Amino acid sequence: MFDVLHKHITSKVSLTPQEWEFITTQCIPKKIRKKQYLLQAGDKAEFFTFVNKGCLRSYTVDDAGEEHVVQFAIEGWWIGDLSAFLTNEHASYNIDALEDTEVLMMERDAQERIIERVPMYERYLRLLLQGNYVAMHRRLVSAISTTAEEKYLRMQKQYPDIMQRVPQHMIASYLGLKPETLSRIRKKIASDK
Repeated sequence: MFDVLHKHITSKVSLTPQEWEFITTQCIPKKIRKKQYLLQAGDKAEFFTFVNKGCLRSYTVDDAGEEHVVQFAIEGWWIGDLSAFLTNEHASYNIDALEDTEVLMMERDAQERIIERVPMYERYLRLLLQGNYVAMHRRLVSAISTTAEEKYLRMQKQYPDIMQRVPQHMIASYLGLKPETLSRIRKKIASDK
């Protein structure tokens, strides 16, 4: 149950067996069925969640009822409403399972206990946040400076696993496109080959 998390953490920092054992005691394993919510907008964001198996998405819903996908998370990725988690506020995002999913959930206090007992874990979190910042910055620049086709091709290259597992209308939402636009782009790319 903890192999994927162990591999993820130790790819960035070194841990002693005792430190790793302590980390596992702070995780709450949970299984989430396809279409089941992990978090709903307005709820307290009490957990930061590591995906052990499966696929989740984070999204908002506007006043017209349209969904706007913010993030997908597959094996080896963290997901949560980080802003609400860090500030102890109510969540802005919904998070639900696109597949039957197994996660490891960590409460804010558990994170603090780990940081106190396992100093390298704080480095691990810093590296995660740095990577997250870079990815968000690149996505923002892409959103304002590239064509719809370029966005799609970049996502296809960077996240081929997600492209195979997620419905096209959700990919369109993530890219800020209408499903019809994405369909036209896919047809054009297929005809150009």
